[in-house]
Amino acid sequence: MGLTSNKVLLLAIVLAVLLFISTVWLWPRLARQNWRAVGGRIGLMLATQLAIFASVGLAANQSFGFYASWSDLFGQENGQGVVVDHIAGGGNSPIQVVSTSRVIGVSSALPQVAGQVQKVDIIGRATHISTPAFVYLPPEYFQPQNRARKFPVSVVLTGYPGTAQALVDKLHYPSTAQQLSQQGKMQPMILVMMRPTVAPPRDTECVDVPGGPQAETFFAKDLRDSVMAHYRVDKTPASWGIVGDSTGGYCALKIAMHHPGSYAAAAGLSPYYKAPIDPTTGDLFHGNKNLQNRADLFWTIKNLTAPETSLLVTSSKVGEHNYKDTLKFIKSVQDTNVTRISSIILPSGGHNFNTWKREIPSTLQWLSTRLVAH
Repeated sequence: MGLTSNKVLLLAIVLAVLLFISTVWLWPRLARQNWRAVGGRIGLMLATQLAIFASVGLAANQSFGFYASWSDLFGQENGQGVVVDHIAGGGNSPIQVVSTSRVIGVSSALPQVAGQVQKVDIIGRATHISTPAFVYLPPEYFQPQNRARKFPVSVVLTGYPGTAQALVDKLHYPSTAQQLSQQGKMQPMILVMMRPTVAPPRDTECVDVPGGPQAETFFAKDLRDSVMAHYRVDKTPASWGIVGDSTGGYCALKIAMHHPGSYAAAAGLSPYYKAPIDPTTGDLFHGNKNLQNRADLFWTIKNLTAPETSLLVTSSKVGEHNYKDTLKFIKSVQDTNVTRISSIILPSGGHNFNTWKREIPSTLQWLSTRLVAH
């Protein structure tokens, strides 16, 4: 049974309940002052607490999508072994479609009516990074009258250590985009949903690590090249946006600011503005002060040429630690008179899925108004 299986969660809860009942029932028998009784009390207490901890942890993982599998939890995911199709006359395909599924909440199985979610493996030819993703294709993509139409693209990033699957079935990006499109509130758009962590379990913070994963180059170049080679999308930055939450929000803002020739718009949901250094990241900069400065968005906006791109940031007055930094960032961007900045500030809301689900519809509509279809 998988880490995210409801059966695993139920089993953990049942075990915790049984151990609690056993502790209450057996405690009088273990009240004696001998080593067996003391050992029994300690064993029951430890087992009960471990079972409760496991239940809470599994429930939290179900809600927030931190880890996708047991191997992901124990750091055994390495992103290797991607199968590549060889297409006659077309060379190696940079995207391998693993499976397809319907959009959650849509009953029709016809892609021209319901759209489609594809689970894919993406291969970066320049960086040699391979990573899984989910691609949402709107119904219009499959309709015969649109066979020559090119669609705008938004890259959607999770936080760390989130899973791409959570973007589909927890944050509901595909179903939200489809509903908004049907209501005429946004244009049909392709969504490429993935983790910002391209070298799990390491948190690369979308940095080109010296001697290590070239994560920023992957998102700025390889990802775009791969998607353009496989889907009907345009190469101009006016057709490309990038959005993310938490770590993904920081990455989205940074990549758009560093590479306005790749992305015309970026949205950070509850982002931070400087790459952290901690045990999950390791040494990202290897003493390269310039690289470290570029990873600080406040330094970037102050010291580098202001990029011609549109940015959206979100926070809440109560519940988010980034509120003051977000106001400071907005002011810094406004002072450039070049980069455009918008915001969503909620009265209250924590750093969690519930808050981001309140912001995603407006964020997708904002992106839609800033991207051009061809």
